[in-house]
Amino acid sequence: MKLIINIIIIILFPFLVVSQSNVKTTTDKNTWQEFTYDMGSVFGGIGYAYSRPFHWDSDNWSTFGGVATGTLLAYTIDSNAKTFFENQKEDIPELVRDYGWYYGSPQNNYMLTGAVYLTGLITKNEKLRRAGVLLISSASTAGLLQQASKYAFGRARPRSGDDKNTFHPFSSDKDYHSFPSGHAILAFTNAYAIAKQFKNPWVKAGLYTVGLVPGVSRLWEGAHWLSDMTLSIAISIFTVEAIDRYLDSRYSEKYNRQHKNVSWNLKLSPGQLGVVACF
Repeated sequence: MKLIINIIIIILFPFLVVSQSNVKTTTDKNTWQEFTYDMGSVFGGIGYAYSRPFHWDSDNWSTFGGVATGTLLAYTIDSNAKTFFENQKEDIPELVRDYGWYYGSPQNNYMLTGAVYLTGLITKNEKLRRAGVLLISSASTAGLLQQASKYAFGRARPRSGDDKNTFHPFSSDKDYHSFPSGHAILAFTNAYAIAKQFKNPWVKAGLYTVGLVPGVSRLWEGAHWLSDMTLSIAISIFTVEAIDRYLDSRYSEKYNRQHKNVSWNLKLSPGQLGVVACF
């Protein structure tokens, strides 16, 4: 487990530190004042994200429709996808499988996000502090939503032996906590938030790939369906985007000054069916 944690830190943490290494922030606040301000930002960000549906306009509802469409498309192939991914399990290196499990677990998630935030707090780096706040608040928001949803839906996991249409709402049996995926949400939330530090599309793509592995690993293990992971990725993206906008009003350092928008487009053509996300 220690090896996996070290790999996680080696892969993700230096990217963020290097991206902020030339940023020096001066402030009149002491460390305690900065900490309390940041914790206020964490809870404010959580509240802001949960309140967004009450402020959606037609474009936001169109985006919601795109997410629903993408999830339904994945739902139609859940059974075939289950067979495909489980057949790949024995060919996946054990190190990759272990990484997928440990990185997506809550304790390791907060170990990483906490390390990022504390580094910014100790070094008086507002940009890095803000990144840590974004990570912590986004993971908490999406994680709490995932916990509530999996109990409310009670969807059977593939490994339970039931089919994709089996639901037992509010079951205490973990075999009926499939929808959505906690591992996918926590891992991709981190990856998406960290990728916001960079403009280089190749760096972003690399971080997204690292963030997708835990979710995909749950497909190998028969713990989730493809549609579980599809919705989880969407939740991660929109949670980070909402909280990032909120933090613009709380911090002077903005690493993402361009117009912040996420769009989803349904693609229907001969031999092609899917949803494309642009962000």
